[in-house]
Amino acid sequence: MFRKILIANRGEIAVRIIRACREMGILSVAICSEADKDALHSQLADETICIGPAAVKDSYLSMESIISAALACGADAIHPGFGFLSENSKFVRMCEKCKITFIGPSADIIDKMGNKSEARRTMMDAGVPVVPGTKDPVYDAKEGKKLADEMGYPVMIKASAGGGGKGMRIAESSEEFEAQFKTAQMEAKNGFGDDTMYIEKFVRDPRHIEFQIIADKFGNVVHLGERDCSIQRRHQKLIEESPSIAISDQLRKEMGAVAVKAAKAAGYYSAGTIEFLLDKDNHYYFIEMNTRIQVEHPVTEWVTGVDLIREQILIADNKKLPYHQDDIKIHGHAIECRINAEDTDHDFMPCPGEVTDVHFPGGKGIRVDSALYSGYKIPPYYDSMVVKLIVHDQNRELAIKKMNSALGELVLQGVKTNIDYQYDIINHKDFIEGNVDTGFIERFAKEREKAGE
Repeated sequence: MFRKILIANRGEIAVRIIRACREMGILSVAICSEADKDALHSQLADETICIGPAAVKDSYLSMESIISAALACGADAIHPGFGFLSENSKFVRMCEKCKITFIGPSADIIDKMGNKSEARRTMMDAGVPVVPGTKDPVYDAKEGKKLADEMGYPVMIKASAGGGGKGMRIAESSEEFEAQFKTAQMEAKNGFGDDTMYIEKFVRDPRHIEFQIIADKFGNVVHLGERDCSIQRRHQKLIEESPSIAISDQLRKEMGAVAVKAAKAAGYYSAGTIEFLLDKDNHYYFIEMNTRIQVEHPVTEWVTGVDLIREQILIADNKKLPYHQDDIKIHGHAIECRINAEDTDHDFMPCPGEVTDVHFPGGKGIRVDSALYSGYKIPPYYDSMVVKLIVHDQNRELAIKKMNSALGELVLQGVKTNIDYQYDIINHKDFIEGNVDTGFIERFAKEREKAGE
């Protein structure tokens, strides 16, 4: 087993990993930027190393600084969390070169599944259903327009190296295609340093369903059920739940088997997520694989009892999965709300600043993943998500009531947040009845705007 793990991340996920290390008897090393010296993860770890200025490129994305820190403290392994360098194959190869274990899949797997065009080809070759689209990369707007015209509109233009909603645009017609393509391509180049694009048929208002995969290095792969991530704004998830009300037991079994097939086709190991679009006729299509732990992993942990961070560490240490697919059972219902420090009345502008008072809800079936404390100053340099509020109960109806109560008890003073916005979603008739899809937030926003006139 590893003696010491460096966590190449910050905020609540760094805290989550530090706690897992502590439970496993492993020493933890936090890294921090100068802006994060007072952050909770910096205080909780056994050791903390400041690796650079506040800017992400000089700290949490500085591969050389992170590797140097790991070597200096004698870390056996690095856990990347999510975001930052978690899906960067160059970083993985640097770890390997320095004989440091990367807690995640290999660089080759990340390359294969991180490039959306190559991932599509891999899935198509394996017989996994994909959204109709281009099999090869597209580099030019005119070339793309010709392909889109043949495919039929609307189409989705996506960055091959994309993620997090960046480098994505919808073209509703041939006339607007080139402008949308160029905008998405520019975003991709600026955000990922790669302007390779691909085009797929746009499935209007589907559900966004993802299956959690866990796989060891010996070819054993299981899925841990699905998460419904349909509540999202500008491709950023707001609420996730498991299981999905839209999926029957038979469809769950079928989609789960396909997710396992997809992971095996990629030669995957560690925790990963197979993402699908589910249309109104229950046709499902693979869209991408996330080769890392997800923000929303706690809902899966609630309903399955599997500690995903612990499993990642054990798999990286060459341990076999201790269970088979038949051992995985879904118990009850879990919902997660992402709480962001942002102004929902002014285009969701981030709201950094001092948190003057914090009160987290408690009780049976309530979990709070956060790095906040009273007096903490949320820096302006990083993601605005500050709390993950997760609830679990016997069924969806009870879980919604519990989330209602938990949101009502949650106090974050000093900064503006989306707590009230999430409360309104949870209490919306369509959400309660389960009539949601990826177009829900757009309709919800229009209702709020109309009500405020």
